[in-house]
Amino acid sequence: MSLEGIEFWYWWVAAVVFVVIEILAPGFVFIWLGIAAAVVGLLLLALPAISWELQFLIFAVLSVAAVAGSRIYLRRNPTKSDHPNLNRRGEQYVTRVFTLKEAIVNGQGKIQVDDSTWKIEGEDLPAGAKVRVIGVAGTRLKVEKA
Repeated sequence: MSLEGIEFWYWWVAAVVFVVIEILAPGFVFIWLGIAAAVVGLLLLALPAISWELQFLIFAVLSVAAVAGSRIYLRRNPTKSDHPNLNRRGEQYVTRVFTLKEAIVNGQGKIQVDDSTWKIEGEDLPAGAKVRVIGVAGTRLKVEKA
């Protein structure tokens, strides 16, 4: 097959392939490529004399515009969740009070949280003192005296 012989249904097959990739590996990118391919297929069905170069240019422009547009839209309209801390484990401990497993020395220490041990940052305190989690810094919890 030469590029001169691209027919509209080739683009539709590409659209289906992109949608299947999106289903198998969701990332909210391939769906937009699939939509762009479907649009190029429709355009080629209506105007069969479009050169292959223009087809690929239209596909590229539509793909970039759709992906960028979706990112901008999602940034301005974030998805609401009934579990906002689902994959942000440390943030679910903010405001909770714990007992120090080890003393905080030079601003560093550890606490026992449920069945795991977390590194913490805060003012120096002896082991056994009560601390309240006030924030998260990467994999460390920020604490203050409770």
